[in-house]
Amino acid sequence: MSRFTTFLMAGLILLAIAPVLFPFTQFVLTIAIAKGFAALGVALLLRAGLISLGHAMFYAVGAYAAAFLATRLGITDIFAIFAFAIVTSALSGLIVGLFLVRYRAIFFAMLNLAVSMVAYSLVSKAYGITGGTDGLRVPLPTVLGTTLDKAGFDVVLYYLAVVLMGVVGFLIHRYMRSPLGHALSAVHSNEVRLEYLGVSARSTLLAAYTISATLAGIGGAIAAVSIGHVLPEYAFWTESGHLVLTAVLGGIAGIAGPFLGSIFLELVHTVAVGYAAEAWNMIIGVAMLVVIFFLPRGLFGLFERLTGVKSRQGEAEL
Repeated sequence: MSRFTTFLMAGLILLAIAPVLFPFTQFVLTIAIAKGFAALGVALLLRAGLISLGHAMFYAVGAYAAAFLATRLGITDIFAIFAFAIVTSALSGLIVGLFLVRYRAIFFAMLNLAVSMVAYSLVSKAYGITGGTDGLRVPLPTVLGTTLDKAGFDVVLYYLAVVLMGVVGFLIHRYMRSPLGHALSAVHSNEVRLEYLGVSARSTLLAAYTISATLAGIGGAIAAVSIGHVLPEYAFWTESGHLVLTAVLGGIAGIAGPFLGSIFLELVHTVAVGYAAEAWNMIIGVAMLVVIFFLPRGLFGLFERLTGVKSRQGEAEL
């Protein structure tokens, strides 16, 4: 087992025991993992040189899909909720991606922003369907037919989120090492040459966009059942900006980067609000500046130094 793999396993074990040692971190880490999934989706597109300023839309799609299945159809099993959210967000990403993957650079970023704000407006005003600005309540899900109390379900959800993070992270790792993943990098480095080789850049980007939307949808579903309430603000542009910041802060050179960035931000935010409620924004800002100035490759760059992984190896991860 390589040193890199050993550190990854140690990180997963640390996440597993964190709620036991510090119970207050369970909810914080659950939300951090949820946003980490969405940030990973953003990082996937950044590999192709594309910035999505509207990815919170798919985060909201996953959250509302979970709420609709539980409240409108009465299906409350957690695994059914996740499956429905995955399918819904994937279809949404495929439909939106068919139109957006034709564009590049600032046009791609702004069109994503425009589409997401249209979705936000629709969700905010469709009171009969989405509950409007009041949102939708998500009832406590069951687990394979078993009804748990809130505390018990939160424990199950947390460890399910950790397992999902490991499994999905491995699948994305394999995807990035596949020919399709290498083609995604080529879109950024030399799209014309990629087309000359007979590989469609649009098809490559459409696949990546759909996967990216699905990742965001998984995060939205986790957040929805954890918080128990879904609001239109999930799709607001500031949330999309937060996801981009999280991806860059954590570092896009590896699968773990977006999750590291998300966990870092959520923990700093929690501690700052608890101990300096009047200055938590400033504390978060200072923390981010420190990372940006001293860790140009993000938090994953620090992880690379600790594990002794070469830069090229880190780039191969994502």
